[in-house]
Amino acid sequence: MNVLMSLQEPSSAPQRPSWHAFLSMGFRPFYLLGAIQAALFVLAWAFGFNGTDALPGMFWHGHEMIWGFAGAIIVGFLHTAVANWTGQPPLHGRELATLVVLWLAARIAGACPLLPAVVEALLNSVFLLLAAAYLARSLIRAKQTQNYFVPFLLVGFAASHLAFHLALEGRIAADPRTVLHTGVLVVSAVIFFMGMRILSFFTSRAVMGQQVVNSGGLMLAVILLPLLMAAGLIAGTPAPWLAFFALTTAALNAWSLARWWDKRALQHPMLWVLYAGYACTTLGVGLYGIALTVWPAGISAALHCVTVGGIGLLTLGMMTRTALGHTGRPLVLPRSMVVAYGFMLAATALRLLAALIPVFYKGGIHTASLCFAIGFGLFAWQYGPWLIRPRADGKPW
Repeated sequence: MNVLMSLQEPSSAPQRPSWHAFLSMGFRPFYLLGAIQAALFVLAWAFGFNGTDALPGMFWHGHEMIWGFAGAIIVGFLHTAVANWTGQPPLHGRELATLVVLWLAARIAGACPLLPAVVEALLNSVFLLLAAAYLARSLIRAKQTQNYFVPFLLVGFAASHLAFHLALEGRIAADPRTVLHTGVLVVSAVIFFMGMRILSFFTSRAVMGQQVVNSGGLMLAVILLPLLMAAGLIAGTPAPWLAFFALTTAALNAWSLARWWDKRALQHPMLWVLYAGYACTTLGVGLYGIALTVWPAGISAALHCVTVGGIGLLTLGMMTRTALGHTGRPLVLPRSMVVAYGFMLAATALRLLAALIPVFYKGGIHTASLCFAIGFGLFAWQYGPWLIRPRADGKPW
C-alpha cells in the first residue's frame, strides 16, 4: 500500500455542510477563512486599497498578512496538532466559534475607516491570547510538560502585535516598520518548530527511509534565536548581535535541511513544498542578518523571502496535507494543488525580483499578488467543500 494513503477509505455517502462539522476542529475554519483572507487582502493591497487613517498603507498590508493571515493558520494548526499530541478532544463548538468571531471582527475593524486602531488591537490580541489559553488547558490536562512552551509562542506573537500598535501610536520608541519584522521573526520561529517536528518524519514515511532525530538543543536554538532577534529589534540591540542571531539560525536550519533531505522527496509534491517553504524561511532569516549589517537595501528581500516564500508556501503545503488527513481522505494531493504550489513558487520569485530590481517593482508586485491570490484561491475552491462537511470516514474529528 502507498504510504501516503489513508488506512481507511472515505465513505461514498454524500455529506451535507454543517456548522457542527465546520466548528469541529481548529484547522477547518481557520484554514478556509485564512486562505480567503490571504487571496482577497493581497489583491486589495496590490490594486489600490491603502488601508485606513488608523492603519494606513503598508502598515495595514503587513499587519493583516502577519497577525491576520499567519495568525489564523498558526492557531488552526497548533490546535489541531495539540489535540493529536494529547489525545484530548479538540477545541470545537462554542469555544472555537468564539475564536473565529474574534478573528473575523479584528479583520473588519482593521479595514473599517470609522474605527480607531485600538479596536483591532484589542480584538486580535484577545484572539491570540485566548487561543494560547485554550492550548495551555489541553496540555496541562494531558500533563505534557515537554510541550508547555507551545502556548508561549502565541503569547510572544500577541506581544509583538501589541508592540506594533504601541509603536504606531508613538507609545514606545520603536519604528512600527521595525516591529512588523518582529512579527515575521516570531512566525519564523513557529515555522522552524513545525519543521523540526514534521519534516524528517514526513520524509521517512514517504520514501520508506529512516527518520533523522533532531536533538532538543537544536530545536531550542532554532526557536529561541529568532525570538531573541525579534526582541532585540524592539530593544535596539546592536546590529552585529542581531546579525549573529540571524546567521546562526540560518546555518543551523540549512544544516538540518541537508540532514533531512532525500532526493526521492521530489516525487511527492506535498513533501517538496514543505522543504521549499522551510528553505525560503531559512534564507530569509539569513538575509535579515546581511541586510542589518552590510546590505540595508536587502531588507525587503529578506522580509518577502520569509513572508511569501516561507509563510505563504509552507502554510499552503501544510494546509493541503493536514486537511486531507483530518477530513478522513486519502493523502493523495488533488492536481489543482500542484498548480497552486506552482503559483506560489512564481509569487515568491516575482516578489523577490520586485524587491531587488527597482524597474520591475510595480509589475512584479501586481503579478506576484495575482499568483499568491490564485494559489490560496485554489485551496479555498478545492478544500472549502470538505472543510464545511463531516469527515468522509465517519469519524467525529
